Amino acid sequence: MSVTSSAAGAEPAALARSLKNRHIQMIALGGAIGTGLFYGSAASIQLVGPGIILSYLIGGLAIYLILRFLGEMSTQEPVSGAFSHFAYRYWGGFAGFLSGWNYWLLYILVAMAELSVVGLYVNYWLPDFPAWASALAVLLAVTALNLLNVRLYGESEFWLAFIKIAAIIGMIVLGLVLIARGAGGAGPSNLWAHGGFLPNGAHGLLLSLVVVMFSFGGTELIGITAGEADDPQRSIPRAINQVIWRILLFYVGALAVLVTLYPWNEVGLNGSPFVLIFSRLGIPAAPDILNLVVLSAAISVYNSGMYSNGRMLRSLAEQGNAPRIFLRLSRRRVPWVGVLFSSACTLLIVIINFLVPEGAFMRIMAVATAAAAITWMMIVLVHLRFRKAHARDALLFPAPFYPWTNYLCVAFLVLLVGLMTQLDDTRPAAYVLPVWLGLLYAGYRLKQRNA
Repeated sequence: MSVTSSAAGAEPAALARSLKNRHIQMIALGGAIGTGLFYGSAASIQLVGPGIILSYLIGGLAIYLILRFLGEMSTQEPVSGAFSHFAYRYWGGFAGFLSGWNYWLLYILVAMAELSVVGLYVNYWLPDFPAWASALAVLLAVTALNLLNVRLYGESEFWLAFIKIAAIIGMIVLGLVLIARGAGGAGPSNLWAHGGFLPNGAHGLLLSLVVVMFSFGGTELIGITAGEADDPQRSIPRAINQVIWRILLFYVGALAVLVTLYPWNEVGLNGSPFVLIFSRLGIPAAPDILNLVVLSAAISVYNSGMYSNGRMLRSLAEQGNAPRIFLRLSRRRVPWVGVLFSSACTLLIVIINFLVPEGAFMRIMAVATAAAAITWMMIVLVHLRFRKAHARDALLFPAPFYPWTNYLCVAFLVLLVGLMTQLDDTRPAAYVLPVWLGLLYAGYRLKQRNA
């Protein structure tokens, strides 16, 4: 492979600015609309019942504020690597090291989570096909796509996300028709007839936020795309303002239809609840179509993960927080070393699926949520420092109600980690969190000593 790389001490070659506004919007949507909605929503519904609608509204507000903090920084300084760059510049070496490597791990985990359920969707059509083989096939195909060029990645993600969005809109419309007809017991009474709107009370509502917040992971990809956006000062604010409302519409609208169509306490965990519900309502073609959609959704998020990880490793290398080999670009200016390294790391899920085919998704999701909480917390805290450094500057896209919204988000994220200790599936991840932070600090000190 022909590569472009910098000589020792030379300025590294730049990434290509090939992503349009439509690409950036769809990348953000594609990163957020995936397994968390189509598969993970079953777990959150079991915790909160029809109140899942309220859970997503609360989580959506928190993510919107965090995106505004990131958007302010990325619009002012559009660079690849986004929050790792800002943490490094405005807080110091360890903050950049922690932000970058934690986000890299986050998307390795997200990629693993997506691959872990690919087998479930394939098994809908091919019950005897090994889940690990499905994961391996997707891994190889997506890695190859990400090695070509960023414009092709943007186009592929645009259409994969478009398929998901079209399917969700179609599902909402079809669901409303079924609700109006009362098909299969569908109707508004399902929102309160089975233990009430919040059958497990406020405690259940709070616990559901742990699973719900995993669904919003990926929205921060908007910041990663800044370094390859052709007009970041215009496209980043537009993408943030449009994407968040669309995500809320799709999540809240789809789940409101779901819990109105069918009693919440009969939504199972053995596959996508959307596929299962439409199967039971007797619509012949809908299950196959929806299963294809949720499969493409998982592939789409994995695709975004590979894109993000290659750029994050390159940003870390630019800071001196990762080996300089990650600066290498292909002839098409793709960070191919970072993409291949990240892909090799996600091979672990193929092994996990082979050894432990059951329950892999929830275990990985829990650790990914913990890593996401660190990323979001760093964005919130770094923004406070960024704003102080730019106190006298005219900001292009200022976040609302600074600094009070920052403090509100800090409290929310601390609560989120605390809630993780209350669920069996997420408790280990909460306890691993300080260990992971300790390892990052040890890694940084080791790097400093050997510098």
